[in-house]
Amino acid sequence: MSLFKNFGTGFNAYGKAFSLLFSKGLWWYLLFPFLLNIIFFIGGLLGIGSLTDFIEGWLTDAMKIEDDTMFGAEYLREAAGYISGVMSGLVWVIMKVIFFFVFATFGGYIVIICLSPVFAFLSEAVEEKLTGNKYKFNGDQIMRDVVRGILIACRNLFIEIGWIIVIFILGLFVPLLGGIIGTVIIFFISSYFYGFAFIDYTNERRRLTIKQSVRFIRDNKGLAIANGMIFSFFLLIPFCGTFLAGFVAILSVVAATVATHKVVNLSNNPYAKQNEEEIIEDIVLAEDEETRRIGEGTKKLDENTEEGDDGSTDVNSENTEEEEDESTED
Repeated sequence: MSLFKNFGTGFNAYGKAFSLLFSKGLWWYLLFPFLLNIIFFIGGLLGIGSLTDFIEGWLTDAMKIEDDTMFGAEYLREAAGYISGVMSGLVWVIMKVIFFFVFATFGGYIVIICLSPVFAFLSEAVEEKLTGNKYKFNGDQIMRDVVRGILIACRNLFIEIGWIIVIFILGLFVPLLGGIIGTVIIFFISSYFYGFAFIDYTNERRRLTIKQSVRFIRDNKGLAIANGMIFSFFLLIPFCGTFLAGFVAILSVVAATVATHKVVNLSNNPYAKQNEEEIIEDIVLAEDEETRRIGEGTKKLDENTEEGDDGSTDVNSENTEEEEDESTED
């Protein structure tokens, strides 16, 4: 499948994903990002607040000149409080900016790692809605799925960091790579690896090894880029991007499962047990059952007709024999 066709498949899957999420009773998975946001909010406030207080305290101690006997110390002592306040404000702003850039670059992987167990169950539920496939619950297998999802996220994170470093170094010598072009390249690289992480939950149920999953993603680059692009875009939105990332990730996992089904047809997965009742009721055997009933009724009617014909033939034969006997006597 070509790169652009794959891209279209991955991007169009979001429309189907949104419909599935709210029409098939999967909306409650959105509660997990909400809980994660509460944890992030509280942890972020406490973490940044503590770090800011530590830096402010260090700056205040560094600017103490009470025991200084240098010339002009008495004048600097009066300005020390004002300078300390300005520096504290700058530290607070700088820490917020650093938090935004760090989360925009690596926050997606933090979300994926934290919600990995949820994504594993969600992807399986979506496949069941699409194909009727069911997988026997196995605690060990679930743990392997979760661990694999975390390993894939960490692997992709380190590879992406490597690409960022390479682009940064090249940007020192090629100015174009250090500006908008470099930013766009990094955006597409992030999209590719995010899409990889979301699609791998489906590949795991197909019993693909990590190496085989990597090969599948490389053969379907457009699918991975389109799937991860929406998630990457929301991460770049200032202030609210970090809040929306978890919700978008839920939608991306659904879209990844839908898109993969369009490419490989998950109905043929030999490791799944099909939900035969659902398929019989909705798709396959409803018309066949009715046809069988009609056929049985027709068969019974034909049998009755044959019996009736046989009875009439016997009566006619008896009447003919009686007539022959009477004519002989005459």
